[in-house]
Amino acid sequence: MSPLELWFPSFSTRLPAWRGIRSRFFLGLALLLGMAVPLAAAPSVSPWEPLFKGIDLMRGTNSSAAGDFQNRMVMYCLRVDLQDPDIRLLPTPRLTNFSQGSRETAGMTVSRFVENHGLQVAVNANFFDPQEYYLAEGTPMYVSGLQVSEGKVVSPQNTAERTASVLFDVANRATVVHTNWPAVPTIGVYSAVTGDYPVVVKGVNIGRQYLNRPGFIHDTNPRTAIGVSLDRRFLYLLCIDGRQSHSTGAYDFETGAWMLLVGAYDAVNMDGGGSATMAMESSTGESVRINLPSAVADSGKERTVGSHFGVFAKPLPGYIDDLTAIPDDVAASITWTTPELATTRLEFGPTVDLGQSTDLVASPTTRHAVLLRSLVAATDYFYRAVSVSAVDGSTHASSVRRLRTVSYSLPLEVIPINGAWRHAAGAVDGKAWISPVYDDAAWDGPGNGVLWVHTSRTSPAAGVEPVGSRITSYNLATGYPYITYYFRTRFQAGTISPGTRLRFVGRIDDGAVLYLNGTELHRLRMPVAPESITSSTLASWYPCSGDATCDDVFEVSGDGFLTSGENLLAVEVHNYNARSADMTFGLSLAIAQPRVERPELTLSTDASGTSLSWSRGGFLLQESGSPDGPWMDLAGPVVIGPYAIDVQAPERFYRLSR
Repeated sequence: MSPLELWFPSFSTRLPAWRGIRSRFFLGLALLLGMAVPLAAAPSVSPWEPLFKGIDLMRGTNSSAAGDFQNRMVMYCLRVDLQDPDIRLLPTPRLTNFSQGSRETAGMTVSRFVENHGLQVAVNANFFDPQEYYLAEGTPMYVSGLQVSEGKVVSPQNTAERTASVLFDVANRATVVHTNWPAVPTIGVYSAVTGDYPVVVKGVNIGRQYLNRPGFIHDTNPRTAIGVSLDRRFLYLLCIDGRQSHSTGAYDFETGAWMLLVGAYDAVNMDGGGSATMAMESSTGESVRINLPSAVADSGKERTVGSHFGVFAKPLPGYIDDLTAIPDDVAASITWTTPELATTRLEFGPTVDLGQSTDLVASPTTRHAVLLRSLVAATDYFYRAVSVSAVDGSTHASSVRRLRTVSYSLPLEVIPINGAWRHAAGAVDGKAWISPVYDDAAWDGPGNGVLWVHTSRTSPAAGVEPVGSRITSYNLATGYPYITYYFRTRFQAGTISPGTRLRFVGRIDDGAVLYLNGTELHRLRMPVAPESITSSTLASWYPCSGDATCDDVFEVSGDGFLTSGENLLAVEVHNYNARSADMTFGLSLAIAQPRVERPELTLSTDASGTSLSWSRGGFLLQESGSPDGPWMDLAGPVVIGPYAIDVQAPERFYRLSR
């Protein structure tokens, strides 16, 4: 038994099926954080535990004043095998409307970075600005130091500060530049991130040299560090919890000591503090934090950061391997392999409890395929592959995974951000105002967005774009804007299909409730339903440090709300503070419907032979001896390409079908 297992005991209880992490880790960690737990007298580390193919996790702790350590710490380290051919690295990509020095990356939490990019693990990376930690996700950020993502320079090394860089070429070969100034050329650099300074150089812990230097960064803090092994085979992503009872945090030399202990030969100190976060993908595609960031402990919220370092990896090999889902709008193709002949069945449903199953395919095979039909577009589904061995009769099931049907036509904007709204302020009686038949002729306007009121200035906050109409109504009794302002506008929609999604992009200060055709549609930074909302209800939070200088982006289903023809969108905007000096509102709406175009079936010939290919999931390949049929499903069934065909066989015709 390892030292950690003495205080991470096993428990026989039902836990979520996190891929690759044993149940005792999460329960043991919960006990560690919630109660006094006897710790080992010296630093203790767990064995490397496989999470994904090429990625292992180690956890460690120590008692205070033990060996190279002065503080009480809990450490987590991911070891990434850079020689694994399936490992891919992803620092935060640059924004589409990229502008070095101001609009380099889109801020988001580490957990959201894992989910948005389909990563398996990620940590925070470079320092960034603005250092406002709870901005709306998507807020443009400026990254400090060199950052390269997929061969594109996101942030250049243009100062002599924060110069400890870790560089990778397209084959994941690593180079550590402890002081990247003057900056090294980026030719051939495919990925790069940069911290402030090195803590381990050529196997030597140099962290103690920072002890007498000024600056909060050299005090005891939560830490993120990145290192590589002597042979450059392994990459180490390390986080140390801090500012909490279970883990105080680390000095620089303590970070270096942990890095040497896990196997690093060179290591650099990255952005840390409350930003120090390590997250991984669960089996259902959602992210789960591995460590406990101090920001989450303090506020319940993970910080929005401007720089991340993520890793793609394949699942750990098992009896059911290569489990792949290719969803379309109303169907999905699911395939997997087994090492021996086995049966085929898929359990699925709208929740992790599943509840539905495809028919059993008793004919044994090693290559399994299932087509799910009659799904709903833009909807989450959970599934699990089940195969019974034809060799010994044993039953094998994969972990529960998640897919989402997300295929749409291009969104059609029906309300622009500078659209016109009628508006009122103060207390509007009841909810009659949200109805399409309500007469708003007595309301002010229409005024064009972004609409705003400010009682101490003649312009909105700097950065509010586009600047639209000024609202002059405010509470004369208090001298401040009203707590609540009300807005109405109408738009046209064409024929509506099931699965239609509504995409909103807004500049809203502070919270809002949206109603479509008289029915509540969405709450943004407001008390959650079913709590009632009145004109005196305050917003639960605010965006962008209190100003609408960044976008709120959210999607909701239009099913049951949207109608063909004219629609009425009503919005009430609430201040976070009754003494707030301003209110801001602008909102665009785009409608996206499931696509209906047919998939393209292509025939190609190369040195290996002739094959059929198609790019979309959710279709069966069928064949016939005549273009008029009869058509038969190919055995398998065949739901993904390429499919090799025998050109010497009698003439055959092929098509895709559901």
